[in-house]
Amino acid sequence: MTSSVLHTRRPDGGPRTAPAGAGRPLAVLGALAACAVAGTGLAILVLLVVIGWMAAPHAGLGLTGVLRTAATVWLIGNHVGFVLAGTGRIGMLPLGLVLLPGALLWRAGRWVVRASGAVRLRQVGAAAVAVAVPYATLAVALAVVGRSSRAAPSVPQAAVACFLLALAAAGLGGARALAPWAQLSGLMPTRLRSVILGTTGALAVLVAVGAALGGASLAAHLGRFGSINEALTPGAVGAALLLLAQVGYVPNAIIWAISFTLGPGFAFGTGTVVAPAGSALGTLPAFPMLAALPAGLHPAVPSALSAVMLAMPYVAGAFGGLLLARSAPARALEEAALWGFGCGVLAGCVLAGLAAFAGGPLGNGRLAAVGPSPWQVGVVAGLEIGVAAAVTAAVANWLRYRATAPSGAGGEPPDPASASWAPGSASWGTGAQPCGADRAPDSGHTIYLNPWAESAPAAVPPPPRRGPASLP
Repeated sequence: MTSSVLHTRRPDGGPRTAPAGAGRPLAVLGALAACAVAGTGLAILVLLVVIGWMAAPHAGLGLTGVLRTAATVWLIGNHVGFVLAGTGRIGMLPLGLVLLPGALLWRAGRWVVRASGAVRLRQVGAAAVAVAVPYATLAVALAVVGRSSRAAPSVPQAAVACFLLALAAAGLGGARALAPWAQLSGLMPTRLRSVILGTTGALAVLVAVGAALGGASLAAHLGRFGSINEALTPGAVGAALLLLAQVGYVPNAIIWAISFTLGPGFAFGTGTVVAPAGSALGTLPAFPMLAALPAGLHPAVPSALSAVMLAMPYVAGAFGGLLLARSAPARALEEAALWGFGCGVLAGCVLAGLAAFAGGPLGNGRLAAVGPSPWQVGVVAGLEIGVAAAVTAAVANWLRYRATAPSGAGGEPPDPASASWAPGSASWGTGAQPCGADRAPDSGHTIYLNPWAESAPAAVPPPPRRGPASLP
């Protein structure tokens, strides 16, 4: 019988207490959790907007405008674009702000799963949907109420983006409440788990390289960073809010740096490019973080540095292929290479999606194209990481096979005098009779048969059962 880890006892020996809200219908629990997440996020952002409203000139902006601005910022935190009057569509949004609603939705998913008493993964999926539907409904309502003559959030994007964010975050939080990650990963097939592990390893290397590259570029242009910051004269409160906005764009900068190391680079305006082969940029907005970009026409980086940066995707692919081969060795050389290339394809798809979210237009004018090209990043990353992962997985699998293979391997059959037969199969074995009337000396091509193959019981135990029912 399947039981849930939620019904285990506490470390002090007492029974686990039921969370508040237990016994209510799942739809009610999901609506309560969605309202709590939206209300908490709005309360935090209203406080920040009020602080900025009091510290900066706000002629013509009353309390209603403050609340609408807070609602728009909340939608931006959920990665919902908007149309700015006189400028156009704004889609280049800070990915760092998604961490706030994502963390709150994670906690909401855990609470709903515990309160509903879910014990199976399909019940976790139902709990995630119960949170995502009312959360997306609230987002649509805020997008409609928050529209003004200055900014108009996108209603369709509010419905889709908020539903997907809530579904993913609440689903992961609910799954973690059901069982530890190690136990949940054991429900996946071994090969799928190894591919995900290899892809995660390759992406982790690229994220580390992108963060180091972005930080080094910004450190090399600290003088320009300080000049832009002083020219803005934001004041104490404005400087804090400006710093918060720049921290929110850090994930975008890391993804841009990754696309730079891949080769295609990124754009900051129509007809511009920033790539290892060189860069050509126009006038940039007065945002201190953009000081890390090379201004105007800039030649290619030194050849040695360019070679090191362009080699990083192959290093990431090799690391992913090594993890793949170590976690689940393949039975054939070409099989290991195929699954290694699958790691690269999966990593390319993930990077293409991240590149799409990390960029976007900043109006309908010259800055309508900002960020990396998703399809270019996906194709190049899939090829570079996939080839490196395939070669490394094949070599690592072959070396592992060579290290663990018996002395008779490598095309030579084992010695019949020392081999043992496997019950239930025709195999090499002591006491078996060779085919044919003449018992000539073994030349390496004699087939020995097991005369008890029909009556011998199976010696190989059945594979362990996998599935949600294996959870404690």
